[in-house]
Amino acid sequence: MWSRSEVVAAQYGLTIEQLELRGLIRRLADERVRPRAAAIDAAGEFPADVRELFAEHDLFGLPFEQHHGGTGTGTLMLCVAIEEIAKACASSALILAVQDLATLPIKIAGSTELQERVLPRFAAGEWLGAFALSEPDAGSDPAAMRTRATRAEHGWVLNGVKSWISNCGVADAYVVFAVSDPDIAPTKGITAFLVEANSPGFSISRLEHKMGMRGSPTGQPVLENVFVGDENVIGDVGDGFKIALRTLDHSRLGIAAQALGIAQGATDYAAAYARERVTFGTPLNEHQAIQFKLADMETGCAAGRELLYRAAAKTDRGEGDFGKYSAMAKLFCSDTAMAVTTEAVQILGGFGYVTEYPVERMMRDAKLTQIYEGTNEIQRIVIARSMR
Repeated sequence: MWSRSEVVAAQYGLTIEQLELRGLIRRLADERVRPRAAAIDAAGEFPADVRELFAEHDLFGLPFEQHHGGTGTGTLMLCVAIEEIAKACASSALILAVQDLATLPIKIAGSTELQERVLPRFAAGEWLGAFALSEPDAGSDPAAMRTRATRAEHGWVLNGVKSWISNCGVADAYVVFAVSDPDIAPTKGITAFLVEANSPGFSISRLEHKMGMRGSPTGQPVLENVFVGDENVIGDVGDGFKIALRTLDHSRLGIAAQALGIAQGATDYAAAYARERVTFGTPLNEHQAIQFKLADMETGCAAGRELLYRAAAKTDRGEGDFGKYSAMAKLFCSDTAMAVTTEAVQILGGFGYVTEYPVERMMRDAKLTQIYEGTNEIQRIVIARSMR
């Protein structure tokens, strides 16, 4: 029989303090980010002003503990913040999600010296990070990685090309995974390195032209004889594959939160539109066909939020099955985002298909949440393997 304290500990609702912080972030997103969302998408450029806004209001501190200059408010609060920002602008929410992703390897496996040297810079927003795992021929299959790290005096020399890297060209430091021992199994021959963007031999070869998330630059970093000192090796040599998997177990929650924010933002906009739009002499939301769509959209968002918050709470408590729950949250929330935004476009009809209204942007943004941080097919494999 559980005690009352154990039951309370198993709950995952938001505290009064968290609700107050959510309110502050919601107002910031509504007043400062939402008015910029359409222009960010149209220009297809990284919103430097939003980065400055986040730094000014200490949002970059959300992924970090207090002793590293962060807020120490945990994974659940970080997911709440990403969700609120994504309701207004998914590209802007991705800035915060990628900051968490890029620094997780350092938080998980970095030396104390490395953590103390660089994490405060990330927490303050002085540095933006990027996570460089994927390659042209190695997306969901890290075993096909071709980037090489060769031992040198007091460090390593890196050569290779990475692909599909978020924050490409705007990040100040990249966590790069490279094969350090090609003669052993890939799961034991990969090492993680922190590479500063101003390192000699580091360059950006191209940026992608994307369907959605257009305010977040995605591209190909190139490493040509880039020297990385031993002090910037993350974890033990050969532990890179393990570090990457542990990172993704945590970081996919940020994408789930982003997807949920997109879905809720689209639902809210479609519901407001349906209240005002009149057809056949009746408000659109009085037609049963539209009522059913809105009901399903809102239900999907609510279900996704329950799963996401539970997964985030499990992560904060260090429960052993948090990886399974994070995969389920990412899978469900991103599929919900795609379904909900498609219905939002349908509810708006012709207006939903033009850029004057935000739901077409939300639909384009939603698609990527089913692909990055591990495709949803990969998430299903992760979930199924946990059930053996």
